[in-house]
Amino acid sequence: MSSTPASSTALPAHAQIIASPEVWMEGAAVDQLAQVARRPCCRRAVGMPDLHPGRGIPVGAAFAFAGEIHPTLVGGDAGCGVRVIGVPSPRRRGEALIRRLDKITARPALPDCDPLALITAAWTHGPRGLLDLPEAPEDLKALIDAWAPAAAEAGALPDEIPDEILSAAEVFARQLGTVGGGNHFLELGAVSAPVEGAEAIAEAAGLRAGGVAVLAHSGSRGLGGVVGRAWAGQVLTETEDQARYRGQLHGAVRYAEANRWVLVWRALDALGCARPDRVGGTFDVVHNHVIPDQLGDDPVWLHRKGAAPAAEGQLTAVLGSRGAPTWIMRGAGHADTLSSVAHGAGRRMGRGEAVAKLKARFKRADLTRTDLGGRVLCDDAELLYAEHPKAYKGIEPVVASLEAAGAARRVVALTPQITVKR
Repeated sequence: MSSTPASSTALPAHAQIIASPEVWMEGAAVDQLAQVARRPCCRRAVGMPDLHPGRGIPVGAAFAFAGEIHPTLVGGDAGCGVRVIGVPSPRRRGEALIRRLDKITARPALPDCDPLALITAAWTHGPRGLLDLPEAPEDLKALIDAWAPAAAEAGALPDEIPDEILSAAEVFARQLGTVGGGNHFLELGAVSAPVEGAEAIAEAAGLRAGGVAVLAHSGSRGLGGVVGRAWAGQVLTETEDQARYRGQLHGAVRYAEANRWVLVWRALDALGCARPDRVGGTFDVVHNHVIPDQLGDDPVWLHRKGAAPAAEGQLTAVLGSRGAPTWIMRGAGHADTLSSVAHGAGRRMGRGEAVAKLKARFKRADLTRTDLGGRVLCDDAELLYAEHPKAYKGIEPVVASLEAAGAARRVVALTPQITVKR
């Protein structure tokens, strides 16, 4: 289905927007989608219900290109995504949990690890690279060893680490295990009862009603920015260039995957559940990436920019805001949507606009509690306003649009209890 938002640009026949008329859609985002879709080798372009304008390209979209890789469509936050961990029986709740999580996330994550060794391990092997670091905490390594699979696409080895990253190893080592800015967060969510017929799926993921889910939404931090800047604006058609970019992209993706593991470990520590046997299940989805794919019988490069993968049977997360639930969905592998779904509710206001409008309506003290009874840990007043729930679209029309399009089905909702943005 497609909404009909105000736009000065008509979409080409191979482009579509998956959104009902109830989903608010900005015309500038549609224009950006159309501009990318009109590039000569674009074979399909899909705007998700969370589509919104970015810096020259839309966010919340998937594109299939024949023979070409466009690094700009991934951007500097390569590997950004979400890890979800189900904790059926948390040991801490309430104010004690909030105080402990506040204390844990306010201090460095891995201060005893050698920065260069840490960056090299994460870049080359992702979270499992941390297993070889003697200074890494033993409970973190036990969790990774039990629950982290080998890096995706293991045959696509990372390229050599760029000198700009090596020279700033201390910076990127400190960033590992941190959320970063923008819409990224670490969150503890209350698990609802699963939708009818999805009980076994939720149980297999450790998402049990009355339990807690830990969500880490973050990416490659400043490290991915180095990769993004190096390749910005290029169109890669030669095999050698594509392989070199993908090597660096995979390094950033693996660093991002390691980052999310350190984040969820910190939350599990606060919950008193940083042990493999306290975890009920976990999955990770990457929504800024380029992968080889097929469109019918034709090979393509599938670019996702703020779009979550939703292969048949795959669990995926459509993020709410700190004042709206996240929906865990089960992908349908729908070719028309490029086996993708929205990665969240999507912005309704730009960050500057949100700060300007919402400062007049809310006091800062009001922003550390949500209408759903959740708490927010954030040291940046501007970020509290920029990421206010009112700056986002409603999550329900977004999820309903995905279901109506056959992209995925709901499994269970996660209601934010504690949201960390630091």
